[in-house]
Amino acid sequence: MSVLEILTYPDPLLNEPAKPVESINSRIHRVIDDMAETMYQAPGVGLAATQAGINKCVIVFDPEADSEKQDFQVFINPKIIEFSGTTISENEGCLSVPDFRSDVERFERIVVEGLDMHGKNLKFEATGLLSVILQHEIDHLNGILFIDRISALKRQMYKRKRKKQLKDES
Repeated sequence: MSVLEILTYPDPLLNEPAKPVESINSRIHRVIDDMAETMYQAPGVGLAATQAGINKCVIVFDPEADSEKQDFQVFINPKIIEFSGTTISENEGCLSVPDFRSDVERFERIVVEGLDMHGKNLKFEATGLLSVILQHEIDHLNGILFIDRISALKRQMYKRKRKKQLKDES
């Protein structure tokens, strides 16, 4: 396993929708293992393949973020098929959007379907934190960052701050 580089805003690859996984093979299993290792090292509670520059519909997540236990879950080609209610994800952050957190409106309850890492069909309901994590990571697969879901003013403030950070780093 190896740690992957996490792309950060404003990398244009973060805005590209991911391609569905056609075949679950040893290459995809290695991607999953590398993604999990990257997520735990970051540390984070979820990671989409697109955040690592891999244009495939794969997410890994662990609401506990327990790097010792590493009880992560995998969703391949996930789709939200039902949703209801609204909640505010307080202080939401993202590994690809450094140094910024914001409240984001999300669905309280979702039903997601897709495949596990062995190609078996998965379908389950998620609420609370798990619902937020899955919505956040599925957004990544659709080329959407959480800053796309906040007010235009806050988004512009972040973009200016990030532009200055990148200028200062170069």
